[in-house]
Amino acid sequence: MNYKETLAFLYEQLPMFQRIGSAAFKKDLTNIKELLAVLGNPETKFPSIHVGGTNGKGSVTHLLGAALQAGGYKTGLYTSPHYKDFRERIKVNGAYVSRKFVVDFVDRIRPELARISPSFFEITVAMAFQYFAEQKVDIAVVEVGLGGRLDSTNVLNPELAVITNISLDHQQFLGDTLPEIAGEKAGIIKANVPVVIGETQQATAPVFRSKAKEVGAPLVFADQLFQVKQTKQDFNHTYFSVDRKHQLYTSELIINLHGPYQALNIQTALAALEVWQMHHAERTLPFTAIQEGWANLRDLTRFQGRWQVLSEQPRVMVDSAHNEGGLKAIMDQLKAASGQLHFVMGVVSDKKLEEVLPLFPPNAKYYFAKADIPRGLPASDLQQTAAHFGLKGKTYTSVKNALKAAKRAAAKEDTIFVGGSIFTVAEVL
Repeated sequence: MNYKETLAFLYEQLPMFQRIGSAAFKKDLTNIKELLAVLGNPETKFPSIHVGGTNGKGSVTHLLGAALQAGGYKTGLYTSPHYKDFRERIKVNGAYVSRKFVVDFVDRIRPELARISPSFFEITVAMAFQYFAEQKVDIAVVEVGLGGRLDSTNVLNPELAVITNISLDHQQFLGDTLPEIAGEKAGIIKANVPVVIGETQQATAPVFRSKAKEVGAPLVFADQLFQVKQTKQDFNHTYFSVDRKHQLYTSELIINLHGPYQALNIQTALAALEVWQMHHAERTLPFTAIQEGWANLRDLTRFQGRWQVLSEQPRVMVDSAHNEGGLKAIMDQLKAASGQLHFVMGVVSDKKLEEVLPLFPPNAKYYFAKADIPRGLPASDLQQTAAHFGLKGKTYTSVKNALKAAKRAAAKEDTIFVGGSIFTVAEVL
């Protein structure tokens, strides 16, 4: 098969959670372990940092990757899902995995597929681990896909585990309460492996403390170690001041990222890098490398889709936040936007709209569309449900057409925000 045919096989013949939802969710690690065994267990052949959580895990993964790369480490990154190119999921020093490797890997495991019946995600995880092993990376930063305990990435025995925060999301798989969800996320905590928790949350902190004590994992809460505040921003960078244990650490940390939630992610990443070095004497990373990596993050790691400005006059912004915690931060920041707000919105069909729609402002103009995946909620259904929460607008046949309509309607000083799902954002990048 060529690359195009290989992708068609992966997308169309394998269970893929992003496209079809719960039918693709595997409830144990049997398949991934069998698949990795066929490959000679590549997950044991490179050091790793494992990053989970509800919100911020993608940003933290890229923050860690950029700093490590700038510090001279050959750095692998595994993230999910992708926006435009499947190969976004697997990178080494910012370069996508080659098309040839993808084709050769799928051809190699094809004889085992009928026996193992892996999902799309299980294959991509195995592919990433095989690539990192063959590339002999110094360190791989691996983002959890969904949950933690039963996620396919959880076969790793990392040098550090990171859990960003806990919010309500994917309750049908992870539980209906924050402590239940935290219990699933805490599944990535391993015996004697240090763990950094991004936020001290009253409902979830006891869960993490209990799990860490049970397995002898050194535990640090990032927000008790570092405190980060945004000071200003321009089109390309955001500026932060940083305290360590409430004493000035640096008055200006420049990050090539935007978004109201990045202060929390920076706290988590700073704590993670400090704890990682503290527990691994051979690992060193000067603060100058962190500064350089984060000032050039988007170039180094090819990060996209998070609080990204696509154009000005009117300002068109995208963000992939899709759950209560992430969207609340977005809406709080958008209150300060100039002019009229226009929302281009598309969501997946299993989204609990009653939890997220009350966060959206009723005085904005709405443009509803169906994300172009099987799981996408029909635009008319979204429009009807949104109307119950005072959110009114028209429906459109595609996300791109909805954005075109918003641009026609918007004045130069207005702000257009595209979001609701990573798949909605992907259609306009």
